[in-house]
Amino acid sequence: MFGRLTSLQDSLLDEFWRLHQEMDEMLGDGLSSAGGIRSAPRGTFPAVNVIQTPAEVQVYLFAPGVDPKKLDVSVQRGLLTVSGERKIPVHDEATYYRQERFSGEFRRAISLGDDVDPDKVEAKYRDGILQIQVRRRESAKPRQIEIH
Repeated sequence: MFGRLTSLQDSLLDEFWRLHQEMDEMLGDGLSSAGGIRSAPRGTFPAVNVIQTPAEVQVYLFAPGVDPKKLDVSVQRGLLTVSGERKIPVHDEATYYRQERFSGEFRRAISLGDDVDPDKVEAKYRDGILQIQVRRRESAKPRQIEIH
């Protein structure tokens, strides 16, 4: 008697879990469209911070588990492009109830503006964070004009 009840409970839980996953995929977490904690759509990898100063643009890509030798970073016409791949081992005999870590190829494109100098770009990878520093052209930097 309890075997049939347990089986029914398990199938109901499985169905609720499937429905939960489908709703989560359709609606996301509800914060991305509102500009809340996450400003990028669900599943966007790697997360990015962009900081601008009068002298430069700094970009931080949070990419733990990525081999920095397999990253491709380029700047062309004010567009920074970073692409690569993160491989996460999958256990065939396991059942995944939730898998939020991104695995696979990725590509992020960030508009830096026309005033950046593509010859003055530095990239460093440390502790899972790729830091890219792009200097602005000297002619684009603000300068003080003396009045006589």
